Amino acid sequence: MSCPICKKDTVAKYRPFCSKRCADVDLGKWLSGDYALPSGDPEEAETAIDEISQHAPHLH
Repeated sequence: MSCPICKKDTVAKYRPFCSKRCADVDLGKWLSGDYALPSGDPEEAETAIDEISQHAPHLH
């Protein structure tokens, strides 16, 4: 199995990654929303816009 971040061989201690660094890079991607999936549901889009507007009124 290869590391999903750098493609090197995995190490059992950090599986499915090769190192703590790659595991941390992956965690950072999750936390920053890089792995978010877009939704095609118009209601979800409206809800998201409403939430953003409520929490960041200076953006509209």
